[in-house]
Amino acid sequence: MARLRKGDTVMVLTGKHRGKHGKILQMFPDGAKALVEHVNVMKHFERRTRADQPGGIIEREVPLSLDKLALVCPRCRKAARVRWVVAEGVKQRSCVKCREVIRV
Repeated sequence: MARLRKGDTVMVLTGKHRGKHGKILQMFPDGAKALVEHVNVMKHFERRTRADQPGGIIEREVPLSLDKLALVCPRCRKAARVRWVVAEGVKQRSCVKCREVIRV
């Protein structure tokens, strides 16, 4: 099971976007990458392909490596490592620092 999932709030640990927070919009498990909201935004030059469609410069998010991301704990609001715990027969993620169970 992955330590990060779609919808999790994450923090970027390294690179030019270090320290930024965002929500995971899409996961790419084959390449170990994730698309994070408002992080790693690049300009894409869109061509006009139909008469009714405008062309121009569009900003879009580019996937980041999962190695650069850390889950933000909802209780302590810091980037935290994830530990797996089994409670009542259900495997759940929890924050290593404060032991808060993170939604599955």
